[in-house]
Amino acid sequence: MTPQELKNSILQLAIQGKLVEQRPEEGTAEELYQQIQQEKQKLIREGKIKKEKPLPEITEEEKPFDIPESWRWVRMSSIIDMLSGYAFKSDDFKSNGKYKLLRGINLGINTIRWKETVYIDTISEKIEDYRLEKGDVLLGMDRPWITGGTRAALFSGEEDVYLVQRVLRFRSHGYMNNTFILLLLHSSLVNSIGGETTGISVPHISQSQVGSIAIPLPPLAEQKRIVAKIEELLPLIDRYEKAWNRLEAFNKRFPDDLQKSLLQMAIQGKLVEQRPEEGTGEELYQQIQQEKQKLIREGKIKKEKPLPEITEEEKPFVIPEGWKWVNIQEIITGITAGKSSKCYEIVPENNKPGIIKVSAVTWGIFNQRESKTCIFEDDWIEEYRIHYGDFLISRANTKKLVGACAIVNCITKKLMLSDKILRMDFYPHIDPRFILYILRSPELRKQIEAVATGTSESMKNISQNSIKALLVPLPPLAEQKRIVARLEELLPLCKSLKS
Repeated sequence: MTPQELKNSILQLAIQGKLVEQRPEEGTAEELYQQIQQEKQKLIREGKIKKEKPLPEITEEEKPFDIPESWRWVRMSSIIDMLSGYAFKSDDFKSNGKYKLLRGINLGINTIRWKETVYIDTISEKIEDYRLEKGDVLLGMDRPWITGGTRAALFSGEEDVYLVQRVLRFRSHGYMNNTFILLLLHSSLVNSIGGETTGISVPHISQSQVGSIAIPLPPLAEQKRIVAKIEELLPLIDRYEKAWNRLEAFNKRFPDDLQKSLLQMAIQGKLVEQRPEEGTGEELYQQIQQEKQKLIREGKIKKEKPLPEITEEEKPFVIPEGWKWVNIQEIITGITAGKSSKCYEIVPENNKPGIIKVSAVTWGIFNQRESKTCIFEDDWIEEYRIHYGDFLISRANTKKLVGACAIVNCITKKLMLSDKILRMDFYPHIDPRFILYILRSPELRKQIEAVATGTSESMKNISQNSIKALLVPLPPLAEQKRIVARLEELLPLCKSLKS
């Protein structure tokens, strides 16, 4: 049950007479109703309130639930003095002045916000009826219901505040508990007229609609006990809401946090066991060096300037004895950037040769539909053609996606690298899927974000040299494959927790 559902449930119990017990010595609602009618006649004779048209009897169909025998169903306006605000001229409004005005914009849920308050300098005698008194209950008539409740509040008693049109004032003249009236306005009874709001641009309700609502009337002493009980429960509800919000936040984070934990365990060598018969990262590294020298001699790759030795201070955590810290440069045969070409957008089903956009590469996903078509056919460069199995990494994107990588698992179009997408080619001693996963780990994300440049959060850049210098742990190839298999078994479970 959500906090709002709990509040609604308690409120429903209150208006059904199920929150506190009934006490015969407190009298009945019928007696209270008759007292109110006598007071109304007196106020009418004194000219303090206007005589209303008789309201129709409440039918059985209008009563949504049973109430205690000592209670009574009544029309809202039959027991409460209701008044809609005065139509002041907006041309007279000032940002400061002698008399403060209360408009619908000032009303929130159980609160009056004096932000955007307006004033006027003069008040005529006829407008005195619209002066608010301490204890008045107020209801916004425009957009009365917002997320979390009704735009209704209790007036605390500021002087010289006058009511503007489109706000309803409820005054009980001492025969009703004002907070109980407020509870009724927040209840499902008043919300039931939500489907009857009028107005196209600004939905609103009328005074007659609210006045004709059938509401349950308990004796005055019981109203006070209901209010006291709810005020006793409010701190408990608040504690429940805080705990609920913490749990909701945890539940939202949990799949992502679990995924990050799995990736971090993988990069630290804690996801699968180490097997001595599979060799070591050092042995694998030496095999890669031998292959590198062979490819250099054959002219297939260029000799690169060696990176500095990795110091102990640079190693972010301890890895298994059989693993080795290396830079990305030491495990790739090359890194290729595409070209910047003058292109125009095309519809996805167009099969003309194209250049992929940055949106084509997100975490683990390659979307060939995210592409542009070149204006000139001679813009095509075969060297930059994307093939099935290519390892692509985003050099420019948002903070969350810069450095995002994917392995091309579907390619049905003739596509070319853009200058913002890099292709990395690995030695056969490396499982590219292992690199795909560890580049997503919190540690590698930290490294990438540290070297990404750009002042805007919406676009960051990372250079080829920065990617080559990224520090990664190197396990034996067989262990790389077992880590990948384990992640491919566990990560889909994390995804299922989100749904």
